[in-house]
Amino acid sequence: MNRRRCATAAITVVCALTVLAAPVLAGTATAAPLPPAPPALPEKSLEEVRREIDGLYRQAAVATDAYNLAEEQTKEQSAEIVQLARMIVAGREKIDRLKAQAGAAARAQYRNGGLPDDAQFVLTNDPQLFLDSAGRLQRGQKATKDLLAEMTRTQAELTVYAKDAGTNWTKLEANRVKQAKAKKDINDKIAAAKKLESELAAEERARLLRLEEQEQYKAQTAWLSTGVLKGLDGTATAQGKRAVEFATAQIGKPYVWGAEGPGSFDCSGLTQSAWAAAGRPIPRTSQEQWRLLPRVEIKDMRPGDLIVYYKDASHIGMYIGNGAMVHAPRPGRNVTIAGAGSMEILGVVRPE
Repeated sequence: MNRRRCATAAITVVCALTVLAAPVLAGTATAAPLPPAPPALPEKSLEEVRREIDGLYRQAAVATDAYNLAEEQTKEQSAEIVQLARMIVAGREKIDRLKAQAGAAARAQYRNGGLPDDAQFVLTNDPQLFLDSAGRLQRGQKATKDLLAEMTRTQAELTVYAKDAGTNWTKLEANRVKQAKAKKDINDKIAAAKKLESELAAEERARLLRLEEQEQYKAQTAWLSTGVLKGLDGTATAQGKRAVEFATAQIGKPYVWGAEGPGSFDCSGLTQSAWAAAGRPIPRTSQEQWRLLPRVEIKDMRPGDLIVYYKDASHIGMYIGNGAMVHAPRPGRNVTIAGAGSMEILGVVRPE
């Protein structure tokens, strides 16, 4: 009997397991099948990473130019607002003086019995007094007209000053908004580039640097192979020499976006500071330096000239002779000497 009960229990367990393992019949609930695992993304090559990092820093350079230009315009507009405020104050003081003069004239007329000068001298019987009074009257009438004209003109000037101040204030606020946006863009791009670099192992970062150098060497070699240096005048003017001396003295100082020295520079901050040291003020940004400074052909280039890079004029360096230039490359790099043809050249400008 016990043996039969054990056999029956064993058969029951086997049947239960069979039911659990069997397919579920149509119309009954079932768990959704797991989706297939997504295919693994192919790893980027180090060269692709290099190009991506370079692109991010290029975008940061464009945003830096926008920031620097907005900052320059903000400074100019702030100075104009201050000047207009001073002119408004001076104009109001002038109006007060003119009003005081008009008040004095009115009080003098009141003391004369309230009669205007022309009525007083018409009533005299003295011919000489009549003539003398006529002369004084003419002079007085002219002075009164001049006084009123001066008050009207000054008031009109005040209206213009106030309108100009309002316009400049609007521009100032707009440029502050541009600055804030450009600053965010710069920090975002630099942070993204640094993140990419930080994800590389130490030996990969070393290889990345070698790839950058190889790319620059390849571009420089191709540029020199065109014979571009043949016939170039390697003589700098006195001003150009001072600019080159200043720029090369900054070698080793770090690139910092928006910096104009003395401890750090961005690319256009370096060229602007160098030419300022040579006694020649130039615009602040690489794009403005390209737009506003006189252009020269590469075949006529000489030390001190500025080489503008990329189609958007987002980078600039100073030619120092023998096919070389000095520049502030990008965040994470220091002011250094590089091949003048190691990047895509847009053109050359001459501050002198």
